[in-house]
Amino acid sequence: ARRAGAGLQVPGCRARRRRRAPPPGDVAVPDWPLGAGPRPFRPGPPRPFRLLGVASRRPGPPPPGPPDDEARVCGAEEDALPLPHAAAAGGALPQAGTAGRPYLWARLDRKPNKQAEKRFKRFLYSKENTKEFVWNVEEDFKPVPERWIPAKEIEYLNGNPVPDENGHIPGWLPVEKNNKQYCWHSSVVNYEFETALVLNCHAGDPGLLEISAVPLSDLLEQTLELIGTNINANPYGLGSKKHPVHLLVPHGAFKIKSQPSLKHSDLLTWFESCREGKIEGIVWHCSDGCLIKVHRHHLGLRWPIPDTHMNSQPVVVNISSSKYGCDLDSKCLFSHFSKLDSQKFGSLRDIKLDG
Repeated sequence: ARRAGAGLQVPGCRARRRRRAPPPGDVAVPDWPLGAGPRPFRPGPPRPFRLLGVASRRPGPPPPGPPDDEARVCGAEEDALPLPHAAAAGGALPQAGTAGRPYLWARLDRKPNKQAEKRFKRFLYSKENTKEFVWNVEEDFKPVPERWIPAKEIEYLNGNPVPDENGHIPGWLPVEKNNKQYCWHSSVVNYEFETALVLNCHAGDPGLLEISAVPLSDLLEQTLELIGTNINANPYGLGSKKHPVHLLVPHGAFKIKSQPSLKHSDLLTWFESCREGKIEGIVWHCSDGCLIKVHRHHLGLRWPIPDTHMNSQPVVVNISSSKYGCDLDSKCLFSHFSKLDSQKFGSLRDIKLDG
């Protein structure tokens, strides 16, 4: 359910822009009862701002096609994006991989520094009729690594990226093998064989999960969530401290069969009582391209929870060692999972890796 994270917000800070009402048949966020917890994101009146002295950056890839009109499971918070190296960076990043070959990128938003963030908050909450907010990207924003690129659908001024309504410039950073900051991202990708460890629904059995080594070329222009031992309190019980396990989950991979109506009481009942509701949240994909996200926190419900819907499903490993030969590092996740090829487990938490 990619694009749910596209509206990252600074706590207590929302610069909102106007959005057209959805056409008939599309979903809309209903009125929210008082005392029902934070309201799901709904755009409000725009607060304009102006951009000065934009740092020179390369534009990102073209925007994706329109999403489907469906409700899908909302996942974790660590995003990853496989892109062809040359298309993503214009062939200008030789250290990030061979030009023309797919590469994994991690989500990294460029955010304002403390002083600029305070000014922006004052502007948002000011009762004065201030017409615009002036950003100076050279001075107001924290630096980003040299290989950082802006995300898709970023607005541009004179060929340069413009901060969004929340004061962020969403972007991506290539996941390099020896980058300690993104070591868990790196553990799920093998650039030599151009594959990634992916968790998805089994093609022949919708009630079965499957862990497989997917060619990066099959994931181009997709966004995925990183889940596992060291991500967001590990709600799915993957791996252990001694043998951490991480996997990529394509956004929108898990479609909701019995989706609730958009009423507060129905949503609350669905998340609390329905087996399928034991998830982090839902993202509605509307036919006009609008995405609506409802997280458990919006309803005052906690996350993570002990018994998730994903852990109620069996999982099979489909990673054959024959395609790698003897070239795999014995300590890497691909090697560990290849030893479990064709094995079926009761749930994700039942998968144990040998030392």
